[in-house]
Amino acid sequence: MLELKNINKYYNAGTVNEMCLFQDFNLKVDEGEFVSVVGSNGSGKTTLLNLICGSIPLDSGSILINGENITRMPEYKRQRRIGRVYQNPAMGTCPNMTILENMALADNKGKAFNLLPGTNKSRIDFYRDQLKTLGLGLEDKMQVKVGVLSGGQRQAMALLMSTMPPIEFLILDEHTAALDPKTADTIMELTDKIVREKHLTTIMVTHNLRFAVEYGNRLLMMHQGEAVMDRRAAEKASTKIEDILDMFNQISIECGN
Repeated sequence: MLELKNINKYYNAGTVNEMCLFQDFNLKVDEGEFVSVVGSNGSGKTTLLNLICGSIPLDSGSILINGENITRMPEYKRQRRIGRVYQNPAMGTCPNMTILENMALADNKGKAFNLLPGTNKSRIDFYRDQLKTLGLGLEDKMQVKVGVLSGGQRQAMALLMSTMPPIEFLILDEHTAALDPKTADTIMELTDKIVREKHLTTIMVTHNLRFAVEYGNRLLMMHQGEAVMDRRAAEKASTKIEDILDMFNQISIECGN
């Protein structure tokens, strides 16, 4: 379970441009939940993910994973428990390394460095089996450098690599935004398959309202650092794209647009 308690986050603190994004913000994500997060630009979606992952510090409040306070835990230590897939496919893989080397790198995440070879030959068949689950034929291209792959292939690899080691949470940061519609659909199907098979607690930020409605068991809409919509289970399942658009329009009118 993930808990954010009384979170406060300011940007440009102490200047004329000071902005409070989160003020006494609270959020609890139960084990096994797949939360889709939507909202306009500047609503706090990506900042929320960065706070959870430790990419940026919070000003006050606390973050707990399964009751353990990780507020002061550095980002690299959190990554042993959290897998993250970014919007840019290039951020989740190493382009100058082969598919095999990338898989070995992900396999060794969180382990101690030593002078042993980077690729354990006894794991190659395991990597091949893992790649085969993607259905993209990458298991037959293990000596190919990742930099020559398409964006969709790289994002599929990034998704697989982020979930290879045992993790407690999966963070998806608009991971289909840079892909064409057909490839985005493929990546979402893979995402749903991996989340279900590995029973991962997941938070997905997306601007694709169809994906937000079709995937996951909880829907969160952010606006100015607050959750203005929070629907779970049956209520979430019955939510339509039009319901989200109506909320967007209501917020737009209230903001004078």
